[in-house]
Parts: sequence; C-alpha cells; structure tokens
Amino acid sequence: MKIRLNSLIVDDQSKALKFYTEVLGFQKKHDIPVGEYRWLTVVSPDGPDNLELTLEPNAHPAAKTYQAALMQDGIPLTAFEVDDLDAEYARLKQRGVVFTREPMDAGPVRIAIFADTCGNLIQLYQPRPGGAP
Repeated sequence: MKIRLNSLIVDDQSKALKFYTEVLGFQKKHDIPVGEYRWLTVVSPDGPDNLELTLEPNAHPAAKTYQAALMQDGIPLTAFEVDDLDAEYARLKQRGVVFTREPMDAGPVRIAIFADTCGNLIQLYQPRPGGAP
C-alpha cells in the first residue's frame, strides 16, 4: 500500500488552481472535466511526480461544514514541509499570502500557518536539526 494521492477540499477549483500554481509554485498535473467539477491535481516541483494533491470541490454539505469548522478553530487542513521556513515565509508574504501564524518553534519543528484563499489554513513546517518528523 502506498500514499500517492491526497485531497484538499476547496471552495472554488479555479481559484485554488491559480493559488496553488501561481502563488505556491506547484504544477498542474491533471485537469479533467467530471460533470460540473474537475479531477484537478497538482504536484510539487521539488517532489516526486507521482505524489499528487487533489483540489477537491467542497460541494458536499459535510465537506463545507468540516472546512468551515477547521477554519473557525484555526486548525490547518494539511501541512507542507519546507527546507527553509523563514525564506518560504518571506517569499509567500511578498506574493500577498496572509499568514495567521508567523514562523515559530514547535517542538521538533518550526511552523507557520497561512490561509489559502480557498477556505483552508495550511501549515508549513521545517524539521529542526535532530528533530522529527
């Protein structure tokens, strides 16, 4: 068993594609019409091409409720690892990304949290030397 695909619920697939590619720097891999929505995936230019993130519409009422509750409580929906948190924070701030938590130490990692403009908070983390994960 392998993890090759992970989903991120978004409130607008087109807006999400623009943010995740033009702002964060991911690359579009699949964009296939499926009824009124799309099978839409992105990959990291720094990671394996077969590890995809699906930008999944939050069309189901439970998905909307879940997404809204996480946002209201300040809980990130997912996390992305970076090599240099301070540099990534500066790069994204320059691109207009709104952070809800500036870089800080959190045990074995340093973290920062931003809003993805699509209804989610996303955590960036950098493992500290000798730390995990």
